[in-house]
Amino acid sequence: MIQAIALDDEQPALEIIEAFCSQVDFIDLRKTFTRSSEAKQYLEEYPIDLVFLDINMPSISGIDFFKGLSRPTMVIFTTAYSEYAIDGFELNAVDYLLKPFTPKRFEQAIQKAYELHKFYLQNSQEDGESLYFRVDYSLVKVLVNDIVYIEGLDNYLKIYLENQKPLVVRITMKAMLEKLSKDAFVRVHRSFIVPLKKIKSVRNKTILIGQEEIPIGNSFEDDFYKAYGIR
Repeated sequence: MIQAIALDDEQPALEIIEAFCSQVDFIDLRKTFTRSSEAKQYLEEYPIDLVFLDINMPSISGIDFFKGLSRPTMVIFTTAYSEYAIDGFELNAVDYLLKPFTPKRFEQAIQKAYELHKFYLQNSQEDGESLYFRVDYSLVKVLVNDIVYIEGLDNYLKIYLENQKPLVVRITMKAMLEKLSKDAFVRVHRSFIVPLKKIKSVRNKTILIGQEEIPIGNSFEDDFYKAYGIR
């Protein structure tokens, strides 16, 4: 099932997308938005696979909205202006629907999204659990087993990886925790998330992973020790 939202400043356009989605059994349209700020806040809190996104909106263009997303998300652009098509495809959009679009054209677009979603899932199963992050407008695949630890830097996270350069991604700690298994990862400090199996030792409220020493914050101490099996 593909989890989706739609953003368009015109309510009738959203109603059309709702109607078309209701006829497809593999699309779950969770919410629709006419305000970009509300849509962005929702996306920061909840993982979504696909966004139906209008381009020509009064507060922010759909192009800029998509560039500002903190996590990789498939997008199908919807607009009445064909001149934006090149911009849309340069951002690796799944498809570009020119209003008014027919049910058949809509079905073609979401079928592309379905195939891409299936591809991501198959890769995850073949290579071990993996995550995708948007970096410089490209999707970067990270194997969960390669994560050494994660450090928070304001609105960005720095993901330290085995035998690779760290990856800096624009995502919140809360959103990252939603992506990770609660049985495998734990937040130990306001600025650090660690994989339990990579912990070498724990001493004096300090975690040793490889040669790195990571502090345990007071407010995270109990949860960490429970997860680590000490308490």
